Parts: sequence; structure tokens; C-alpha cells
Amino acid sequence: MSHQNQATTPAISRPDYTLSASEAAFERACRVIPGGVNSPARAFGAVGGKPPFMKRAEGAYLWDIDGHQYIDYIGSWGPMILGHGNPQVLKSVRDTLEDGTSFGAPTEREAEIAELVASVVPSIEMCRFVSSGTEAAMSAVRLARGVTGRHKIVKMTGHYHGHVDSLLVQAGSAATTLGAPNSPGVTPGAVVDTLLCPFNDIEAIQELFRQHPDQIAAVLLEPVAGNMGLVPPRSDYLEQLREITEKSGTILMFDEVMTGFRLALGGAQERYGVTPDLTALGKIIGGGLPAAAYGASKQIMGQVSPSGKVFQAGTLSGNPLAMAAGMETVRILKETNPYPYLEQITSQLEEGLTKVCHDLKVPARVQRVGSMITLFFNDEPVWNYEDAKRSDTALFGRFFWEMLARGVYLPCSQFEAAFVSVRHTESDIQETIKAAGDSLKAIFGK
Repeated sequence: MSHQNQATTPAISRPDYTLSASEAAFERACRVIPGGVNSPARAFGAVGGKPPFMKRAEGAYLWDIDGHQYIDYIGSWGPMILGHGNPQVLKSVRDTLEDGTSFGAPTEREAEIAELVASVVPSIEMCRFVSSGTEAAMSAVRLARGVTGRHKIVKMTGHYHGHVDSLLVQAGSAATTLGAPNSPGVTPGAVVDTLLCPFNDIEAIQELFRQHPDQIAAVLLEPVAGNMGLVPPRSDYLEQLREITEKSGTILMFDEVMTGFRLALGGAQERYGVTPDLTALGKIIGGGLPAAAYGASKQIMGQVSPSGKVFQAGTLSGNPLAMAAGMETVRILKETNPYPYLEQITSQLEEGLTKVCHDLKVPARVQRVGSMITLFFNDEPVWNYEDAKRSDTALFGRFFWEMLARGVYLPCSQFEAAFVSVRHTESDIQETIKAAGDSLKAIFGK
């Protein structure tokens, strides 16, 4: 039985600690910004209360305007793999700023970072830069349809690919938190060609291909889900998807906005040894500034305007500052190879959280791939969206606030992955594990 259904589950409440300046800032923001935030993921809708407003960041830490310091496991929702304020990245941005912020014309750096991306991501020979992960996914789906001449797209339930109309169906991330996976304003016509499939269910995919022969343009998924909490692929699942799509002439598309450059330099496709036809990238590729990309073989990318007929454009695409930050970030990752350290430090967090929950007899599962991790308050492994939704969200909300009061800033939803950076130390990890134990003892009175 899920812990969510047990009568002893405590209600969400917030420990008593001062957030007066943040509360005033939030009330001010609510008067001029919907919900007081510019992305629903920041709204604390899943945990209750009002969010702290941040003032600055450095390394693995955040400071809010009330003066609290936090160990940060959000990392701007993934981009800050090098930690906040990496000196080399900042210098690159400052140097570029001296020459101007945007030209509306080509720059050499765009080609330089494209060459770097093509050299490390297995599926990419050419790429097109855009300004957000949403834009990358939207453009890639259009390209898949244009290349194949087919209309239907298979999307995994609980996977989030930005707020694209045709993909905002059974989406994870903030859509799950808000209980509105089908947003008002998304018309039936916009999603008529979107086919839903449970993640990690190869038989369901096979059935969709039987029902829609020669109609599916692309199968789109996060190779490692991060928007319904961290959910890895089952053994051989990605390999079987690759085989099915190749046989049917369907494009296999990986949304590596989160996993790209994080799970390995070449992303999840390098880590798992499965090469998709088309890849969406974001977050780390901008080094903390707004940038994303989609890429594939020269044959596929040659269909993108102006080389081909599939239209896509953007005024700030390839923005010099974002390209500078992204180029320096990926270059550092390539030269320093921080992935063994990230694996080691995050596995320590996984083991520590697992032991704390076991010792306190709290039903929980810690799921991790590389430096992405989620503590699910769930007494069974989480393999798909339905499994994730059985987690005890009320307990997570209480746990979140207890951790925040102890100086640990987790994602404010059970359905978001946490991220570890190269600036997190063993001391940070041990402090986090201790805070988790103290938080659960406070919740259950142990």
C-alpha cells in the first residue's frame, strides 16, 4: 500500500523561520506577475507556502533576501553543473559583453560551439541553436514531421517537452504539480496527432505501431525522465525503441534538455549506447543563460530552412552571451571530465538518504542516474507516470519545508529531479543527509 494512503501521513506545514522580506517580495510580484512567478515550477504549489526570493549564488550555495544560506540541489533546474558563478564562464561572458549583446547577424562563436557539440554528442552532425528547451522540442517535432511526411507523434506520459501545444498532454513537471496536464487553450486539433504511451512499456509502443502503421513520424521521450521525478529506462528499453523505430522508418527523438552533457559528455545517448535520430538540447548548453538546440545528421538537418523547406527562425537564436557561456561550460566539461566525481558524490547522497529512510522506517525510494536524483516517498520502485503519482506528495511537502529550514534547497515538487554539481563537497552531502534524518524525525516525532 502506498504511504500516501496511510492515516498517519502528516499534513503539509512550514517550520517557523523568517521569510519576511521574501513574503513582501512575493506579494509585490503577485500584483504584476501571474502567481508572482515567471514559471509555475517556482510557485511552491506542490508544497504550500510562499517561495524564498534569491539574492545571489556561488558554488553549491544560494542566499535569499532574508539572509538564509542553502545547499542548492536545483542548480537553476539543471544548467549549473559547474556550480554557480564559475570564474571561467563568467570571464567568457564579460569578455563577450564588451563586444555587444546581440547583432541579428552570424558570429564565429555559433559555428565554434556547433562544432564542439557535434564532436561530443553521438547523434549530432549539425545543429540549430534556439533560445529554450520548449523551442528546441517544438522545432524538432516539426522537422520530424517534415522529413518523414507523417503526422503522428508518440509521447510518453509524464514526460515534459516544454509548453508546446501538441506536447502538453499528460506532461510531467509543473503540469503534474498543478493537476492540469491538459491546459486550457490547447485545442483538440492541436493534440489529435499526439499518441500517448506509458514510459518503459515496450508492448504499448508495439501496439501503437500496429494501430498506426506508416503514420508515426517520431517517438519522443526523455531517455531518462526528470520531469516526473528521476525515472530511469528499464534494461534494453531504449535499445528496443531504437529497433522498432528503425524498422518502421520512424524518427527516434531524445529530449536531452536535462540529460545532455549531464549524464555524460555526450548525454544519455552516450551513457546508454543508444543513438537517436534527432536530439533536443538545453540547460547546460547555455551555461546558465537562455540557449537550447536541436540536432541530427546532415541529411536530416539539411531539411531545415534556409537549406531546406522546414521553417524555423528566432531573433535571439545564437545570442553571443549565451553562446559564450555554453561554449565555455561544455569546453570545461570536456577538458576536466568531472563525471566520475559527480557519480561518486551523488551515489553517496543516494546511499545516505536510503539509509536514513530505512532506519526510520519511512517508505521511500531513492532513484538516481549520474548526478540526477529523486527521493520518492513511495514504497515501490517508480518506472512510469502512474507509479510516480502514487507517491506521498503530502509527506514530500512537509519534508521540503523541514529541509529548507535546515538550509537545504530541494526541488519544490515530488515530480522534479534534483541536480548535483561539481561544487558540492562530501561535507555538503553529509550535511544534507543529516538534515534529512532530522527532518523526518521532526515530522514523525521520532
